[in-house]
Amino acid sequence: MTRNSAVAGLDDLPVRDELRGKSPYGAPQLDVPVRLNTNENPYPLPEPLVERIAERVREAARDLNRYPDRDAVELRTELAKYLTRTGRYPLGIENVWAANGSNEVIQQLLQTFGGPGRTALGFEPSYSMHALIARGTGTGWIPGPRNEDFTIDLAAAQQAIAEHKPDVVFITTPNNPTGNAVPPATVLALYEAAQAAKPSMVIVDEAYIEFSHGDSLLPLLAGRPHLVVSRTMSKAFGAAGLRLGYLAADPAVVDAVQLVRLPYHLSAVTQATALAALEHTDTLLKYVEQLKSERDRLVTELRTIGYDVTPSDANFVQFGRFEDAHAAWQRILDRGVLVRDNGVPGWLRVSAGTPEENDAFLDAVRELKKEL
Repeated sequence: MTRNSAVAGLDDLPVRDELRGKSPYGAPQLDVPVRLNTNENPYPLPEPLVERIAERVREAARDLNRYPDRDAVELRTELAKYLTRTGRYPLGIENVWAANGSNEVIQQLLQTFGGPGRTALGFEPSYSMHALIARGTGTGWIPGPRNEDFTIDLAAAQQAIAEHKPDVVFITTPNNPTGNAVPPATVLALYEAAQAAKPSMVIVDEAYIEFSHGDSLLPLLAGRPHLVVSRTMSKAFGAAGLRLGYLAADPAVVDAVQLVRLPYHLSAVTQATALAALEHTDTLLKYVEQLKSERDRLVTELRTIGYDVTPSDANFVQFGRFEDAHAAWQRILDRGVLVRDNGVPGWLRVSAGTPEENDAFLDAVRELKKEL
């Protein structure tokens, strides 16, 4: 750096207009005793799975001088088997695509079906990365309506689709950050509205579906070539550090997203690790059952304490209502428990943790309630 040079800031760079003034996505990462703010699975991977990952990665390491399987054939085959068994709908490798986290899946879908001059619509509050990725791909973002109880206002949603004619419609179920699931009949009605308006691609984000009281919407794929179901291994599989997401759809959709995928986008190590995890599906889903039980306990206890709680089908619970949600967040943090302030007025969100972590959280919010 020369003596007269200056350090540039974002405002000094030719950043695209739609990115100016925005902040990157992320939750606070603070060193506190109990962290329940990022919807992670709190249980470490079981030791037999850790050993199996090491074995598979060791095998993959012998060929790291070569590019990985570009089409991830073995991984997609095993993902299709998992979806067929748990989603009660037959799928093959031609129906499944995988990428680095569900965010890359969504990015590839918007690169393929969105982009400059096109729009995407989602029902807010919902997963904020949908809007951020839309912005990053040059896709216009349209916020759709929800009812006061955070369910989708079907009539208003149908009207918004008819008015805006979006190229992509997002339906998040169970919804993040509110936790409520969308009934299949509502998804079908929105799909039909989207086809009548454009037709449009409809993306059902099922990142938390394994924690739901109900079933996956995978069977709705039958006869609906513009419907996509997005999934992740970050939550139910306890593999947030893996970064593996996938989708299920008509084979034509799988062919289409390959037009925008980067060459060899899934490393050999990622594929090996994901395959090892799929070998231990039954064990990992037992942890899911424990978390579902703890999630339901949080709902019951929070209501008993006197908080309002949104019905949850995810591994987290939205609770309130607070006159100042951020102040309440800070007072819970002061007691050593980190929850999430998503910016939904009057509400906070807590991830289901271990029984001990949940006990610490409940103690904190009981004390908070006495102060309010």
